[in-house]
Amino acid sequence: MDFKHYRQLKNNIFQVDEQGELLNRYEQEEPRLLNPLVLAYVGDAYYHLYIRERLLDFELNHVRLLNDISMLFVSATWQSKAYEAIEHELTEEEQAIFKRGKNAKSHAPRVASVKDYHRSTGIEAVFGYLYLSRNIDRLKELCELSFQAMTKVYNEGLKA
Repeated sequence: MDFKHYRQLKNNIFQVDEQGELLNRYEQEEPRLLNPLVLAYVGDAYYHLYIRERLLDFELNHVRLLNDISMLFVSATWQSKAYEAIEHELTEEEQAIFKRGKNAKSHAPRVASVKDYHRSTGIEAVFGYLYLSRNIDRLKELCELSFQAMTKVYNEGLKA
């Protein structure tokens, strides 16, 4: 997308009707049809909040420690590890969403391998899909499975 197109989208994102009410242009969109990077955008936000909230079960006073561990757990490298631990738990539909997210055209950051980055985008797309589909029980189940897997890897790393 060129700058002119981007500017046009940015200038017209919040449209209002005759009464001055905001228009929801995508109210009827089906989550499984959304761009997988949009699903990953939402899934990343939910997952980060889930991890932060879950860490409060273990620490309430040291924000730096909470931030360090949450940033580790939501990194592409660790999300890829979480995916490895839960991939066998995914339904066919979730696997299809994962594949779309993993294969979406995006640019991997320098701090993660391309493989890890694409896997993390895939699992974030699954989380976003479940959230937007209002399948919150399943979303929490998968997030908890990934959290448990990461805590195990974290503790094993401390022993090494």
